[in-house]
Order: sequence, then C-alpha cells, then structure tokens
Amino acid sequence: MRVKALVALGMDIALPMGIYYGLREVAGVEHQPALVISSFVPGLSVVMSLARRRRPDRLALFMTAMFLASAVISALVHDTRFLLAKDGWFMAVAALWFLASARAERPLAFTFTRFLLEGRVGPGGESWDVLWERLPAFRRIWRVVTVIYGAGLLADAAVRVVMAYTLPVDVVPGLGAAQYAVWLLLMQVVINVYLVPAGLYNRWSPLYAPLRAAEPVRSR
Repeated sequence: MRVKALVALGMDIALPMGIYYGLREVAGVEHQPALVISSFVPGLSVVMSLARRRRPDRLALFMTAMFLASAVISALVHDTRFLLAKDGWFMAVAALWFLASARAERPLAFTFTRFLLEGRVGPGGESWDVLWERLPAFRRIWRVVTVIYGAGLLADAAVRVVMAYTLPVDVVPGLGAAQYAVWLLLMQVVINVYLVPAGLYNRWSPLYAPLRAAEPVRSR
C-alpha cells in the first residue's frame, strides 16, 4: 500500500516537475506550453485507480473531476501566472469541500483515511462502520481532523497563489512540488499530535471503553 502511494505521489508531483523543467531547459519550450503539457500528468494515477475499481468512491471521483478541470483550464487559458496559480485555487475548492463535509453524515477525513487504518485501530479491529455508529468520540475525532485538513488546505492554497503571482515563473513549479512534500509532512505531524492523545491508536484508551464494556464476560 505504501509503495503504491509513493508511486502515485511521484506521478502526481515529481513527474510533472521533471517534464516541465525538461521541456524548458532541454527542449527550450516556452512557459505556457510547458505548463500545459506537464499539467496533464497528475491525472494519470487517478484515472488508473478508477480503472481498477468497479465502484469508485466519492473522493476518487472528486479528484478525477479536479484533474480533468485542471487539464481543461490549462488547455484553454493563456495566462501563465493564472496557470501557475490554478493548483492553489483548486486547493481552495478542496478545502471548502472538506470544511463543508465536517458536519455531513461521513466527513471526508473519515472517508480518506478509512482504507489506510480500518482494521488496525480499535480493540478488535472492528469495522469503521461499527466504530462510527457506537462511539460518539470516534465521530468527533474525524470531524475535527476534517476541519484540520480543510484549514491546512486553505493555508496551502494561499501560499501557492502568492508564489504564483510574485516569484519568477521558472521557480514556481519546483517550489510548488517541494511544498507538496512539506505540507504532507506537516499535516501528518499536526494530525497525529491530535490523534495520539485522543487514543485512536491505543486499544485500551477511554475512546474504546464503550466497546470493551459491551463485550460478554467470559465464564471462569
């Protein structure tokens, strides 16, 4: 799972940056076409993922829509600075989606994280549907994490837009790729600073007390 995630991350971040600078430095392509060509790469991993799934989840569908919209904008818009900033604007849209889902039936952080952690947390590796239904504190955790993600995405979006309109054009793609890595690391740290004290990873934490209390008492 981690290897696949790293491969997808490479396709979405490192490969577009390599293509952009390869076109600029080796082939001498202008900013605009180099940005347009490199912008079509990130959607490949999402399309490949969708092709392997019979019933794509809403997160995969949303990401696909975002990448398709990004590709269309790249092909139609002829403002280099706007093309550099478009990732920031899409991040802002994703941030608003996260924040809006915080009070939904299932917040996005729950949906996004479930395939990574389901079966690895809880007293007995319970389904997350069970944990969600029976543990109010579990529901609160993922609503809070969803807000954290939303706030982090908004901050990331603001930085990207500012960089796009203030820094030299050829500097922005490289810094943008580095920012992805830094942002992912910071978000993991911030979220786990919250999740560890909340007891998500500790099967004996008070978070799971209602489940333990409901377990049948074994006869001696």
